[in-house]
Amino acid sequence: MKFPAVRPRRLRASKIIRDAVAETSLEPGDFIYPIFAKPGGSAEPVPVMPGINRWPVGEALIKHVEEALSLGVNKFILFGVLPDDMKDPLGTGGYDPQGVVPRALRLLKETFADKVLLFADVCLCEYTSHGHCGIVMERRGRLYIDNDKTIKLYAREAVVYAEAGADFVAPSGMMDGQVAEIRRALDEHGFHDVGIMAYGAKYASAFYGPFRVAASSAPKFGDRRAYQMDPRNAHEALKEVMLDLEEGADIVMVKPALAYLDVIRLVKTHYPWAPLAAYSVSGEYSMIKAAAAAGYIDERAAALEALTAIKRAGADLIITYYALEAARWIREGLPF
Repeated sequence: MKFPAVRPRRLRASKIIRDAVAETSLEPGDFIYPIFAKPGGSAEPVPVMPGINRWPVGEALIKHVEEALSLGVNKFILFGVLPDDMKDPLGTGGYDPQGVVPRALRLLKETFADKVLLFADVCLCEYTSHGHCGIVMERRGRLYIDNDKTIKLYAREAVVYAEAGADFVAPSGMMDGQVAEIRRALDEHGFHDVGIMAYGAKYASAFYGPFRVAASSAPKFGDRRAYQMDPRNAHEALKEVMLDLEEGADIVMVKPALAYLDVIRLVKTHYPWAPLAAYSVSGEYSMIKAAAAAGYIDERAAALEALTAIKRAGADLIITYYALEAARWIREGLPF
């Protein structure tokens, strides 16, 4: 069959028709909203991420989560923010039971119970004085991250978060064996029902800059290319995801999202049965915000198009700083 019998434009003639035959849907329930939690004080705007704040563990955080719930966003991932004088080489603030993330988890679970699904990022970069994701050692005059010592601390951190009420822990350090070590520790402590959302394919990306400002987690020396993935590689992601799934991951993730849509599609095609999250990272958010502020693009249309592309590529869940704004816009109707 061909023209004139076949006219694809018939299915684009009006918005009600386009909505009826759309292949991809975008809903507030698709989003996981990142929250930066800090020890005290008042809500503090993050200058490089307009609209995003660092939230003290208290009433302000509760009200912010209430706002999210009113918009249909009920999934959150927590990151801790500490001042430099509370950090040390071993990142002990990350696995302190009275630390900022455990306190935030307890507060939100006590306040909202099963109305919220809480993920807790498991890493040390926010808590180490050197800004790296693990224990720094020296060998033959060179500094390196000790993988096997580091994953022991990740496991300790994960247990602390599970005790505080996390539904899922999310190891992000890209250390070998981190999922297996965390699963073993959780099970030994009786947390069989606490899930693991593994940062399966996390790339050494230039798009993390605003996050590192927000979380005060930039490395003080070197970079993270020795443990995060090379942006030139796609098929390597399949190996990383396969290992995480074999070690007990319940959800796997690709990070970043927009520059790695091919990787999202590749992972989903090879592991269609595995729930897949994609992290639309701080740089993606801030670029859209900056371009919109300069008048170059329509923010609402661009942000929703980008999130739809991530979902269309194969993501089941999208971690996005746009979660609340996107939920409002979706209520108003997609601009397609």
